[in-house]
Amino acid sequence: MLKKIKPTSPGRRHRVDAVNKLHRGAPEKSLLASGHKKRQGRGFKGRVTMPHRGGGVKKRMRVIDWRRDKANVPAMVKRIEYDPMRSANIALLFYQDGEKRYILAPSNIKVGDTIISGEQIDPKPGNAMPLKNIPVGTPIHNLELQPGRGAQLVKGAGVHALIQSKEGNYATVQLPSKEQRLINLSCLATIGQVSNQDWKNRKLGKAGRKRLMGIRPTVRGTAQHPGSHPHGGGEGRSGVGLKYPKTAWGRNVAPGKKTRSSKKSTKWLVRDRRAK
Repeated sequence: MLKKIKPTSPGRRHRVDAVNKLHRGAPEKSLLASGHKKRQGRGFKGRVTMPHRGGGVKKRMRVIDWRRDKANVPAMVKRIEYDPMRSANIALLFYQDGEKRYILAPSNIKVGDTIISGEQIDPKPGNAMPLKNIPVGTPIHNLELQPGRGAQLVKGAGVHALIQSKEGNYATVQLPSKEQRLINLSCLATIGQVSNQDWKNRKLGKAGRKRLMGIRPTVRGTAQHPGSHPHGGGEGRSGVGLKYPKTAWGRNVAPGKKTRSSKKSTKWLVRDRRAK
C-alpha cells in the first residue's frame, strides 16, 4: 500500500512511501552477520569499482536462508521484518526442532502461517520445492541456477518468474525481464511472488534520503577535471571529444557496449531479454 505524505515541508511535499505492517522491534540477534562492513563502492582490491557510493546510515546484515535445505520440517512464520540490505521484506521462521531462519517473505503470507520445503508438498506461497514438482504456470521466486548452490535469481521486491514448460531434465522459465532460460529440474524454487510490490512506486521526496542510502551525487564526465575522467576538460561547454565514449577508467564500454559473457550462459537461453 502506498501512502502520500502531507506536504509539511519542501522535502515531504512529493514523498510517497510503501507502507507495510512489519515488526517494529529489533531483529533476531542470532541471525545477524558478524564482520560485515560497508565497501563504499570499492572492490576486493580496495579500488573504486562502483562510483558515487559512500556514507549512509549503518546497517546490520541479516543472514538469509537461500538454500531452503531444511527438508520436511514445518516452520511457523513468527514475524515479517524490514531488511535494510534489500528491497523485499523478510520473514522469521521458527522450525519445529527449535531452529530459526530468515527467508524472503512472499506476498500474501501472514504471521502464524506454516510453510515447509521438500518434494512431496503442496505448492502454496512460501513452500520451497524442486522445479520438477511445481506445476507449469505457477509463479515462483528465489530460484537456483545449480542444484544445492542456493538461490541466485528472482529475489527483488514484487518480482516473480513463471514455468513455461518442462522437457527432459530442464524447465523453461520466464524471468521477470521476459528472458526465457533453461534451468535444471532439480533446482529449488519458492512458490509465490516476492513481497513489497509497491517498492518501485515510492518516491523519496528529497536528495537527503538518497544520501542516507549511501548513494552520492552523480556527476557527468564532461563536467569533471580531465585528470578524473577522459571526458573532462576543455574550454566552456564541450562534448566527449573522443572517438568512443569512455568510462572513468578509460575503457570503451560506455554507453551501449554489451559486457555480458557469451561463453557461460548463452547456451541456456531460449529467448534473450533484448529480443523484440
